[in-house]
Amino acid sequence: MDLKNVVIIKKSGVRQPFIPEKIVAAVTKSADRACYELSDAEKKEIANFVSARVEASGKTEVPIAIIHNYVEAALGMISPKVQKSYMDYRNYKQDFAKMVNDVYTRANAIMFRGDKENANADSSLVSTKRCLIFNQFNKELYRKFFLTNDELEATKDGYIYIHDMSARRDTMNCCLFDMKTVLTGGFEMGNIWYNEPKTLDVAGDVIGDVVLSAASQQYGGFTVPEVDKLLAPYAVKSYTKYVEKYVNVCGMEQAAADALAWADVQKEAEQVFQGWEYKMNTVASSRGDYPFTTLSFGLGRSRFEKMISIACLKVRAGGQGKEGRKKPVLFPKLVFLYDENLHGPGKELEDVFEAGVACSQKTMYPDWLSMSGEGYIAGMYRQYGKVISPMGCRAFLSPWYEKGGLKRADEFDEPIFVGRFNIGAVSLNLPMILAKAQNESRDFYEVLDFYLQMIRKLHLRTYEYLGEMKASINPLGFCEGGFLGGHLKYNDKIAPVLDSATASFGITALNELQMLYNGKSIAKDGEFALEVMQYINRRLAEFKEEDGRLYAVYGTPAENLCGLQVRQFRDKYGVVEGVSDREYVSNSFHCHVSEDLTASEKQDLEYRFWELFNGGKIQYVRYPLDYNTNATKAIIRRAMAMGLYEGVNMSLAYCDDCGHEELEMDVCPVCGSRNLTKIDRMNGYLAYSRVKGDSRLADHKMAEICDRVSM
Repeated sequence: MDLKNVVIIKKSGVRQPFIPEKIVAAVTKSADRACYELSDAEKKEIANFVSARVEASGKTEVPIAIIHNYVEAALGMISPKVQKSYMDYRNYKQDFAKMVNDVYTRANAIMFRGDKENANADSSLVSTKRCLIFNQFNKELYRKFFLTNDELEATKDGYIYIHDMSARRDTMNCCLFDMKTVLTGGFEMGNIWYNEPKTLDVAGDVIGDVVLSAASQQYGGFTVPEVDKLLAPYAVKSYTKYVEKYVNVCGMEQAAADALAWADVQKEAEQVFQGWEYKMNTVASSRGDYPFTTLSFGLGRSRFEKMISIACLKVRAGGQGKEGRKKPVLFPKLVFLYDENLHGPGKELEDVFEAGVACSQKTMYPDWLSMSGEGYIAGMYRQYGKVISPMGCRAFLSPWYEKGGLKRADEFDEPIFVGRFNIGAVSLNLPMILAKAQNESRDFYEVLDFYLQMIRKLHLRTYEYLGEMKASINPLGFCEGGFLGGHLKYNDKIAPVLDSATASFGITALNELQMLYNGKSIAKDGEFALEVMQYINRRLAEFKEEDGRLYAVYGTPAENLCGLQVRQFRDKYGVVEGVSDREYVSNSFHCHVSEDLTASEKQDLEYRFWELFNGGKIQYVRYPLDYNTNATKAIIRRAMAMGLYEGVNMSLAYCDDCGHEELEMDVCPVCGSRNLTKIDRMNGYLAYSRVKGDSRLADHKMAEICDRVSM
């Protein structure tokens, strides 16, 4: 049969001649979308396969749907990934119509009612509304063109939750940014060359600009680790400049010049941190939220390093605002790196510890990370002197060795943490998975394995997909050294840099899992929850070995998710006491917030799970209002001895009318105003539970805050 006589009948009824070259053009576009390059031989094979099928049919008029089936069959033999891309686009007109309608509906809600999914995003602003609407569209694209049908179904039902779907097609997640490498010798940003700063105040300005620029090119937490050691060399330069001015220009004696220069550099340090607080709480990122920035500090032993740590704490404790109306800011999050050998009673940095405690009691920050207790994080510090600062509120990196990568090559091989990042998190809904197993009379671990494998495949595709991105997506990270291996050319693919990136398997509602299993909370039992977490850790160790990727178990800081998972559970399995009868589920491995526990009881109960969540974890207790300084110090030091990452938790309230401030007020007792600003701990980070009397938090999170006894 002469194929030139074959006519293809389109859906619209239009009749066109059969031209194999059109098939090649269509599959090439699908391959491009799937980041796959078809060889000439593969293109020819596809065209020949479809032509042979058409010829074998003996028909001179062939519906387009039949041609599509032939093409899909051909692609299935060559690349299932391209096959899926081709299939996704078959009904794009219908799918896009629904997608646009969904986005339009969501856009109207954002424009006129606002959005409370992210406490760090002020949805009253036009710029934020625009970002939220774009994010909704990007999320729909991700669902349509990245996920398989099984993954879509699992996310819709609620067995897994893919975090940040609006951003994960474009870029990476939380990071420990290597600011020192970027600054040293100068760098380029926005086609402008920046010389390395020569003074502390200039270094502060430049670092602030770098943070705002680089953090906008990712999502999740952006951490500048050990900022005291980072800034100290620039403080020395400023100090030297001041001394030379006072001695050489003013003719002062050395001792007097030293004293004045020291006072000047202290003031400069305070201005640096004040400038950062202004920038990081008022300039929104391209995502529409305020960049989730974190600073870690506290281990610096030199005169200048100590001064910088204390200046940071002094500025945070002093607050920002008009005189008589000052209140603490939310960003950057502060993390105190505690070493008993440096910060313990009578040790050389005890004064820095005292300043940290005073700041925590007044502002809830800094959080406290143990460098000298038990476990993984402190162990890495003791063995190698390497600090694993948290990325954002709680994410921690797995070790990546300088020579051996995933595995230590020899006794001289050391881990690298600074400059690395995460590529995203996908969380399990463990109560849903147990309910499914019970409902279908199946083994729980068989069902759990199905979803673990699903997340594993998602992560592997993400590594592959992001690896095709070019270094130009984040020049400060991938070209100027902010990331490990980040000295690529502008158009280089970033795949090599992803080798040291982690991928997270998130865990929520461990308490509700235990409740569903035997009606007991993890505060009353917890053995099944412990068994499940040990199993997940074993499976991820196997995945890591087989895939050569850094997988990590992450205690998910569910903000909006803690309410969504309840609704999903109810839709499938109804209201179950202790599981879905409240408006929220518990975060990660934490005891239920309503449990009446002392600080030490909560620490002990949650400590059982501590080393099973090395990819992301924090422990916090609710400090009673009558706690004195010594009691606060005792609880912090107890947590540090255990090797915990500890958050001081209370509720701060400020009257915006008269300036009165106290803990736990809903109406100002001085002037009767309800125009309050309230700060509560969201999860591992702080957020405004009220701003000018209104809440930025979703109803389910406000319900959780109201129930808090031990958190």
